[in-house]
Amino acid sequence: MKDALYWIEKFKKKEISLLEYYTELDKKVKERNPELNALVEWTLDEQLEKIKAYSITEDQPFAGMPIPLKMLGQEKAGWKSTFGSRLLSEHRASRTSNFTSRLESVGFVPVGQTNSPEFGFKNITDPLLYGPARNPWNLAHSPGGSSGGAAAAVASGLFPIAGASDGGGSIRIPASFCGLIGLKPTRGAMPSGPNGWRGWQGAAIDFAVTVSMRDTEALFYALRGNHKASPYHPPREEWQEHTNNKTLKIAYLSASPVGTPVSIEAELALKQTIAELSRLGHELTEVTWPFDGREMIESYYVMNGAETSAMFSGMQQGMSRKLTANDMELLSWGLYQYGESIPVKRYIHALNVWDAIALRMENLFSEYDLLLTPTAADSAPKINQEFQSDEIRTALHHSENLNEAELAQLVYDMFEKGLALTPYTQLANLTGQPAISLPLHLTQSGLPFGLQFIASKGREDLLFAIGKQLESQQLFKLPDFYKNT
Repeated sequence: MKDALYWIEKFKKKEISLLEYYTELDKKVKERNPELNALVEWTLDEQLEKIKAYSITEDQPFAGMPIPLKMLGQEKAGWKSTFGSRLLSEHRASRTSNFTSRLESVGFVPVGQTNSPEFGFKNITDPLLYGPARNPWNLAHSPGGSSGGAAAAVASGLFPIAGASDGGGSIRIPASFCGLIGLKPTRGAMPSGPNGWRGWQGAAIDFAVTVSMRDTEALFYALRGNHKASPYHPPREEWQEHTNNKTLKIAYLSASPVGTPVSIEAELALKQTIAELSRLGHELTEVTWPFDGREMIESYYVMNGAETSAMFSGMQQGMSRKLTANDMELLSWGLYQYGESIPVKRYIHALNVWDAIALRMENLFSEYDLLLTPTAADSAPKINQEFQSDEIRTALHHSENLNEAELAQLVYDMFEKGLALTPYTQLANLTGQPAISLPLHLTQSGLPFGLQFIASKGREDLLFAIGKQLESQQLFKLPDFYKNT
């Protein structure tokens, strides 16, 4: 397969020159990106000059490999840093993020920046600033969000790997919708800072979307580790040697944690995966959610609101003016107004809810190795699918006049249709546990659909083990570009 490590080997053996590869990449991006809108910034001139003098070194596992950065926190000094918002349309990063620096230290060459929704608040990618990204499997459909541009860039064959981030499913959702591998690592496992060390109180984390388990695993171990200043660090134990050919105890369920409908395709995908896992000798047991799903999501929205309020407060100080609804999309404005109304005690309680759920999930993992769920309740929505009603939009326009309880209900209603589509992914962000979406199903309409595995903190090795086993059985439904290559 022509994954990232395939090309690295070609570079090292000098079977293809970096200049030749990058020149062809530039041509492909200019041909394909106009219809995909996956990349929102693309100029290769500066990189081509560097590539001419670039030296491949054996100590860099991804030496010479181009990687697009997500236009949301994966900053490089001097590059645009818009967060998908018109408010920041001309803003440029003053310094390089620690995650981007780590990418460069292991050999990656940042090239271009990918589309994302405004401030990453949505599970689809359609910012007013850039317009919608489109799914390479079917251009009438969304690649998901918030790492939708990254997923479209990889699924189209432009890049075998792309920078992504996940604060509530933003790696796993587009991976599911685009037939890719999407790992959300353990809280604190990836480099963070020097801005935003806590990243939505540890719920958000950087990584990538990929097309092979060997790329996924190699990337994880190449990047793993955080600055001592970070408030979050994963367990120190090493488990890799214990997972080869191991029979795993896998719990599973299909019910949405918030009681919303689950599609027939999601049920079928789960049923087929259970059958394959049983055939491979694993022990499968159906379970129920060990927590109140509505309480979980409400605590997530409290965090979203409070963090949004703090973010815009900082912007107001920097701009020396008050922000208005005209500065941002309606969804962002509503979340901002909700955050302004949240008392400190409500925020503290929300974080306590996260900790209580994390304990219950770790208790589950004392009995089972993995939890299996659908990644989403359905496949990729159409670009023009409506996620808001006129009534909700009207309420958002006047949200500054609502009280806390009214705003809490409005935010829940505002996200309700999106949550119904993707109710499974937020859990691992709140608990800090690792989770991965694997491309294991195709719907009757020919769209990809992912299955999610969640593990105990620090147990990425179990996710890699099950992923590699299913991949070796040729069960992955990858984009056409990566099939039989």
